[in-house]
Amino acid sequence: MGGALVTTLGSLLYPSMLGVQRVSAEPELVIAHPATGPLTQADRDFLVKVRAAGLWEYPVGQMALKKGTTKAVRTAGEHLIDGDAALDAADRKAAGQLNITLPNQPSAQQQGFVTRLNGDSGKQFDTDMATILRATNGQMLATIASVRTTTRNSVVRALANLANQTVLDDITVVEKTGVVDFDQALSLETTAPQTPPPPVAGQPQVVLTPPAHSTASPSPSVR
Repeated sequence: MGGALVTTLGSLLYPSMLGVQRVSAEPELVIAHPATGPLTQADRDFLVKVRAAGLWEYPVGQMALKKGTTKAVRTAGEHLIDGDAALDAADRKAAGQLNITLPNQPSAQQQGFVTRLNGDSGKQFDTDMATILRATNGQMLATIASVRTTTRNSVVRALANLANQTVLDDITVVEKTGVVDFDQALSLETTAPQTPPPPVAGQPQVVLTPPAHSTASPSPSVR
């Protein structure tokens, strides 16, 4: 996947350690009381989902630069790399401040998307990439809206603001490819997302390196 490596941060119980395979059973349960406001299971799970999304979308963006058959698809790839690197940096910073453990790998479902796209070529790659990303970013947009309206933590709120900008940009650029299969995308959106595996103890944290020409928004400030 590339990029520099730094030490894994955070120690709050990871979702899968609590038996959470898809979503938290009690999303409003307060799990910590940092100075920035009460932290809920939904807040923690949001940071995990943001991290997991970047871990699979970033390499797909790299694929699009190499395999995309149109300028629009390659442009979408550029936006994925740029936006996901910036959002991942903000997410890792927030996790460090809130003492949350983040994954180093995407979920099995997300890894399956990467495998599928690795095997695609030509127009099939273009269509599958745009359709899958439209679906998964549609799911994420709904998650962001829920967290943004319910969180009482200022760090999570700032991250949700940045995530909203990034995800809307991703949705816009993949729709501009003109190859999204909306029927398939809407069907895929109804599939419940899975929790990614927890990081291996002592494993260096994967960092998504931003491109030299990055124009993505900076990390949100913490108040």
